[in-house]
Amino acid sequence: MQKNNTNIKALTGGYAVAEAWRQIEPDVMAVYPITPQTTIIEAYAKMKADGLVSTEIVQVESEHSAMSATIGACATGARAVTASSSQGILHMAETLPVVSGLGLPVVMSVSSRALSAPLNIHGEHGDVMAVRDMGWVQIFAEQAQDAYDDTIIALKLAEEINVPVMPVMDGFHTSHTTERIEILNDAVVKDFVGERKVEQSLLDFKNPTTFGTLALQNTFFEFKLDQEKRMQKAKTAYKKICTEFAKISGRKYAMFEEYHLKDATSAIVIMGATGGTAKEVVDKLRSEGKKIGLLSVKLFRPFPYHEIGKVLSHIPKIAVLDRAISFGAFPPLYQDIVSSLYHASSRKPDIASYVYGLGGRDTMQKDIEKVFRDLEEGEISNEVRYLQ
Repeated sequence: MQKNNTNIKALTGGYAVAEAWRQIEPDVMAVYPITPQTTIIEAYAKMKADGLVSTEIVQVESEHSAMSATIGACATGARAVTASSSQGILHMAETLPVVSGLGLPVVMSVSSRALSAPLNIHGEHGDVMAVRDMGWVQIFAEQAQDAYDDTIIALKLAEEINVPVMPVMDGFHTSHTTERIEILNDAVVKDFVGERKVEQSLLDFKNPTTFGTLALQNTFFEFKLDQEKRMQKAKTAYKKICTEFAKISGRKYAMFEEYHLKDATSAIVIMGATGGTAKEVVDKLRSEGKKIGLLSVKLFRPFPYHEIGKVLSHIPKIAVLDRAISFGAFPPLYQDIVSSLYHASSRKPDIASYVYGLGGRDTMQKDIEKVFRDLEEGEISNEVRYLQ
């Protein structure tokens, strides 16, 4: 089915991401399979076998090698991408700050998954939270349509500011769920992302360049500050690119989504696939006259502290739901929301912390309703609560 410059297809999140990569057609994709991201590279490998893409697919022996190969290819000026999940992300963790430190515009599609032990192959955010401070932009999808769109946006963002990007979707809940997806025409996508503009290349023998040089006490600090400046540019660049993307797709994205927040007296902050469930609960409870709302974070790194603080500062009661656990500490999203609100206003709202969905456990509407009920009844603990 076609509508203007759009084709309508029924695809899982994984196949939707593969479709985006087919349209972009990167020069190199270095891959090692791990559930639940395997469907992405599996589908793309079939596209290659069917002659739909000319990408050089490099099949390596581990995730560490996958990212190492991606680094090498990207440093030569190639458009290089990969995908991973869970233990695979941890296995390549040594190389992740190398990518960001070198300013390489690598994109890694992630189907987020629990970390061992015990072994669990299902969705949560523990893997991406473990590497959230390694200098990668992180963009979270709520549904399969987002996962497709985020891939295209991520590639353009990475190459515009020379910062690596992880577009993240929830393992299985999004990666393996079939949904109605609006696929842009190939020519529209190719025109949108354009060609990579390479400033320096390892293969430019007329202008030799050293990548990854040693930096001692007198220069290392400055390297990191330059890296942070590039990262902070991501917020402005992301907003601009989302505006451009809306013009070709009709779909509008922002650093976070505000859902019935203007008159809300209590609100939930969430990230990823469960945002859809939470919206259903908000609609249901508002139909009963309750003034509640939702903020769904999309751009997690760099975190939009000031912008979120401004939006939430008028709401007296807030619950933050994390799909990850921080052993011995408050969970990651909660920490960032508290920081946002601390600097936003002298009036401090009551903020509750909940952890949900670990190891792929379903979070039902009744669980979200319980959180709103806790807020309404003033049951706001200074300890983390768990939605089991």
